[in-house]
Amino acid sequence: MDVKIESQWKSVLSDEFSKPYFKDLAAYLHREKDSGAVIYPPGSLIFNAFALTPFNDVKVVILGQDPYHNPGQAHGLSFSVPDGVALPPSLKNIYKEIESDLGISLQGKNGNLTGWARQGVFLLNAILTVRAYNAASHSRIGWTTFTDSVIKAISDHKEGVVFMLWGNFAKSKKALIDTSKHLVLEAAHPSPLAGGAFFGCRHFSKCNAYLQSRGKNPIDWSL
Repeated sequence: MDVKIESQWKSVLSDEFSKPYFKDLAAYLHREKDSGAVIYPPGSLIFNAFALTPFNDVKVVILGQDPYHNPGQAHGLSFSVPDGVALPPSLKNIYKEIESDLGISLQGKNGNLTGWARQGVFLLNAILTVRAYNAASHSRIGWTTFTDSVIKAISDHKEGVVFMLWGNFAKSKKALIDTSKHLVLEAAHPSPLAGGAFFGCRHFSKCNAYLQSRGKNPIDWSL
């Protein structure tokens, strides 16, 4: 398959694209499209996280579950929305925690997290597509097999990466990560449904302290 993905990632993941499950996944998406179903994000943005954060640049992984399924929200980065789109509730809580943790103001910051991605924050959804208005509709078509291999590739081939795992689904991926050479930070999900349990995790200051301890530039979370 000619998967349109950034060259470093394509090299690291080349074996995955030739496996039967990935071919079945691609065929499923083609059938969905042929049936007239609306799929988010648009095809050109399915691998947006990979395009904005090449493999060699990955310093932090923030794992989401499923793309937003309402029009205009999903653009291939976990928790992020394009310019001009209202902040989703989980992202509002992420911003509140950053403000509290780092003592900075994000007042007026939009929900587009491209600025994080360009600094090495890999904003990966475990499931990369969704049918419009139908949450988790593509959760069983093979994407988690692919993204599990992505997480494992980062763990195996890099050192000193910070993995932020929020909520039980994300925490279940800890088994894929070598904790002897990476930092794994776990917390409740930032969704309001978690009742504020996310607040006080201080993941953003912990992340930057760890990166600096390893001679890496910290993330400017205000961008």
